[in-house]
Amino acid sequence: MDKFVIRGGNPLLGTIKVSGAKNSALPCMAAAILTEDEVILENIPQVRDIETERKLLTSMGAEVELGYGRAQHRTSIQCAVLSDPVAKYEIVKTMRASSLVLGPLVARTGIARVAMPGGCAIGGRPIDLHIKALEQMGAVITQEHGYLEARAPQNGEGRLKGTHIVFDKITVTGTEDILMAATLAEGETLLENCAREPEVTDLAALLIAMGAKIEGAGTSTIRVHGVDSLHGARYRINPDRIEAGTFLIAGAITGGDLMVDCCEPAHLGSLIAKLEQAGVRLDLGTDSIRVRSEGAGGSGSTALKAVDISTEEYPGFPTDMQAQYMALATQSEGTSTVTENIFENRFMHVNELVRMGANISVTGRTATVRGKSPLQSAAVMCSDLRASAALVLAALVADGESILDRVYHIDRGYERLEEKLRGVGAQIRRMGDVFGKK
Repeated sequence: MDKFVIRGGNPLLGTIKVSGAKNSALPCMAAAILTEDEVILENIPQVRDIETERKLLTSMGAEVELGYGRAQHRTSIQCAVLSDPVAKYEIVKTMRASSLVLGPLVARTGIARVAMPGGCAIGGRPIDLHIKALEQMGAVITQEHGYLEARAPQNGEGRLKGTHIVFDKITVTGTEDILMAATLAEGETLLENCAREPEVTDLAALLIAMGAKIEGAGTSTIRVHGVDSLHGARYRINPDRIEAGTFLIAGAITGGDLMVDCCEPAHLGSLIAKLEQAGVRLDLGTDSIRVRSEGAGGSGSTALKAVDISTEEYPGFPTDMQAQYMALATQSEGTSTVTENIFENRFMHVNELVRMGANISVTGRTATVRGKSPLQSAAVMCSDLRASAALVLAALVADGESILDRVYHIDRGYERLEEKLRGVGAQIRRMGDVFGKK
């Protein structure tokens, strides 16, 4: 099991590039199920969740080709024949996004069997909202032996029916799943209380390129006019706003001068506002952001300042940046409160940060962070994707060499993180098992 060894104390200097958005790539790969033609996706990140989805689509009968060399971030998918429309547990147990194939499978083939999703241990992401919406569209859904089975009307022979769906709560994967299903439904589907995340807009743009008729993506109300079939398309995935945000905080916390390149500043509004309130200097370009800070060593007007954050659905502060911002708060002057409103179990990084010397207390959904804590190196355990990123950030400013175990969580969503950070001055190295297997 791989580990990271990180020696803290180096400011990050230079240019670091952002990869494509994993959370856009996964639903866009699932959208290829909706057509017999080839779908070519560019700017696909090389992360573990993408490989998992490739295995999933291949197991259903799809032809999936990952690019090599100069085309290493290109993926072509052709679902001409879906001989086995089942999302098997042994493939999807590590990835919660597996539920994204439910809607497109039942819309295209009339039947879908999907194992209940796995993924990060950060609380429930109820698939009930997907089920309720598909049932409103006429699907018959049963659950047994850990699998959901969905059938289109007429025992899988008919088409889903367009209808009016109001999501009980905002759900990103639910919006994406039902949006895909609605593209091949009979008639018009009106979706309300939709997620507005850039990843939803990314998916809708691909679907429109494939021939779908969609209005309102990026707003809370989306209207879809169902069509008989979709065709192939070529599409470039948006940059990963969470990776970009993680790098912005890395530059700020280490007192660096870092150019975060190949990003989309418009997708980072809430984080940019908080960083500027905290005293971080940001220069926004068309597709880049320069971040400058004195880090924990600043004093007076140059000191990092405590700022309260509260996670919300987009365009609010992203829950996927909460852990990383908490790492920054440990080095800020004053007391910050961090309130988590999206997931009920997303403070698993707190105990590990405390082991490194952070002063954090948790009451319910709110963490109180007393800043300017000198962090010390320690052996810490990664518990989920974004918590792992927070521990990397803390280790970059800790005194001594920290060891991060279970970094496979990081590999799920960050492409070659240690290589990118090393390229801008971080002292970070990946290590496998020292003694190997018996």
